[in-house]
Amino acid sequence: MSIVASPSPHPGIGVPRTLAIAEAWSGLAGVEPFTGRTGSPLARTVKLVLDPLILRPAQNPQLAPALLSLEAAARLRAAISAAGHDLAAAASWFLLLKRERRRAGITEGNPQELYFQRAYELARLHGTPEADADGVAAHTLAGIHDGTRLAFAELRAHLSDPRVGREVRRAVEQVWVAAKCPAPAVPRDRVIRFLEVCAQEHGAAEEFMTLVKAGAGSASAVPLMRKGTARHLGLTDLDLPEAPEPGVSASKSTLPLPFDRSILERLFASYTAIADSGIEVEDLVAAEIQRSAGGWQLAEESHRVLLLAASLATSLLASEDDAEAAWAERTDAGERLLARWHREPFVRRALRLGEPASETKHVRKAIMRRLWARLHGRELRAEPVLANEAWQLIDGAMRSVILDRRSRVKAAIARDLLEATA
Repeated sequence: MSIVASPSPHPGIGVPRTLAIAEAWSGLAGVEPFTGRTGSPLARTVKLVLDPLILRPAQNPQLAPALLSLEAAARLRAAISAAGHDLAAAASWFLLLKRERRRAGITEGNPQELYFQRAYELARLHGTPEADADGVAAHTLAGIHDGTRLAFAELRAHLSDPRVGREVRRAVEQVWVAAKCPAPAVPRDRVIRFLEVCAQEHGAAEEFMTLVKAGAGSASAVPLMRKGTARHLGLTDLDLPEAPEPGVSASKSTLPLPFDRSILERLFASYTAIADSGIEVEDLVAAEIQRSAGGWQLAEESHRVLLLAASLATSLLASEDDAEAAWAERTDAGERLLARWHREPFVRRALRLGEPASETKHVRKAIMRRLWARLHGRELRAEPVLANEAWQLIDGAMRSVILDRRSRVKAAIARDLLEATA
């Protein structure tokens, strides 16, 4: 089923981006593997092929808005049409890669996520598949799945062993019981002092290292075991964090919040680091068990201090119904985060309406979750946080959340416009 539409459903106001893409796509041949039931490109085709490899909205910002000008819509259609031959060749390469995948007995990962971009790369390098295409596809597949996927398969098989599962449960119970001990008070004034200068040009190396040496991150983790505290930070769905299970499966689409993940899910979230680490599976699991019982469920004090600092810096972004909002303290770092958030168009609109839109709620929790995940990945790669990186990591987590929310808002606007022109 192809979509055919007039060049401008509403002359003078522009063209929905999704409609312009659908129009251009309907004129291509041989792209069925990249096409959905409606005749439009699959969402992954747009995300993995059209946007990053053909349209490049970062370099061509006029092609990025949900509502395009007539001139931009024409340029977008022309770019997709010009790539028609490469897209058809890429579709053929994708089918070959899938066939080799079945032949090799590979089941890990989503084929579209793994192969769409590689198929387009092969199309650009080799054109339409020819006599030696099977060998090229097999070699490409081996490169994609070398190490990373095998490492995770080995990890899952290890933790799925009933004997190993029992040993992991015992080890988790032992370290969690041993971890329940008193800690010194958090030097709140020093954290505030750090947040006042960390975003400035020369940073706050001395203040950061003072907090690390004082064990401030570990001390700040004690309240996380009080009812509701970790939940208010978006790190668990439970009132109190619980000791993790070994785990037998993991999926990106159903990954729980950080403190609710099994040992397998914790390692799965950063499996690329696992593949490159060269550590034995048994040692990897043992280290993760210890980490799960540590402060903030991390092992490095510098990472714990960073989460402490982020929890205070983001307190200004807490929802009004969040008990943690009462902890809000205005600091230079916090004001910078708040100002960046309020500059977002969808946030400004929500503020004008006087009601928090869904896109503006729980932003603090989203930032804390992303920062925790990035720090956990750094620990698996044995990368401690340097003092001059602290603000970059906090601000980077905020930027990631904003980009994600922008994408959601743009998609919603595009859907509304498409429905309005249907």
